[in-house]
Amino acid sequence: MSRIGKKLIPIPSGVEVKVNEAQVLVKGPLGQLEWALTPGITAKVEAGSVSLARTDNTVTLRAMHGLTRAEISNQIVGVKEGYQRDLEVMGVGYRAQLQGNDLSFTVGYAHPVLLKIPQGVKATVDKQTLISLKGIDKRVVSQVAAQIRELKIPDVYKHKGIKYVGEELLKKAGKAGKK
Repeated sequence: MSRIGKKLIPIPSGVEVKVNEAQVLVKGPLGQLEWALTPGITAKVEAGSVSLARTDNTVTLRAMHGLTRAEISNQIVGVKEGYQRDLEVMGVGYRAQLQGNDLSFTVGYAHPVLLKIPQGVKATVDKQTLISLKGIDKRVVSQVAAQIRELKIPDVYKHKGIKYVGEELLKKAGKAGKK
């Protein structure tokens, strides 16, 4: 049995979980999320916790058992507390600006790069170099953060680019040159 999938998911106060035939609906103070259950996986809400079970022992169903448990757990945390991902723009002349529902980046290209922020994610920019993303869906917040980082991956030689706050970058030495 899946070690992750068989763990019970506690439901904190203020969060409501409903299980339909093929969907789990999670509702909390920050919003509402839903997850479609894979055929062969069943969910039950009992005694303030959610339990998951699977019908057989195939490889894909075992994998989906653990994934479903992790996703429902993330959704419960998301509707209760929310998720936040912070990024830092490093480099001379590199900056980010919020323009309505778009983020505009000046990161060394000949033109500014625009990135549309999806619904459900709130972005703020501090001092033109710190970007903060907030939302209730961990997948969406993390995906937007990864797309922003992908615009200019940090350079290991000059330490220029967009990195996650707290990310450790090892600085490599350049070529020594002729002697």
